[in-house]
Amino acid sequence: MHWLYLLLAFGALLMAITTVHTWLLLLSLVAALALFVAWIRGWYLDRAGEASRDETAMIDPIELRRLRELAEARKREAAGPAPQDPAPPTA
Repeated sequence: MHWLYLLLAFGALLMAITTVHTWLLLLSLVAALALFVAWIRGWYLDRAGEASRDETAMIDPIELRRLRELAEARKREAAGPAPQDPAPPTA
């Protein structure tokens, strides 16, 4: 979507270059500048990921601790019972 701003900014620059009226030249240049800034902002937000960050999906510390405990329990269960030490030989 932000690429549309760049195309519109180029269109406004083209209008500023081809016009003979001073007021239309100034209006076109201001519009081109504003559209270019909007394009830069959209490009930055797209690259930085700010636009798609959902802070409600973050895990709170209590839930994170519970998930770690579950993972440790599954790891211990998958490893099987701990091998027992053989009884020392009696003499």
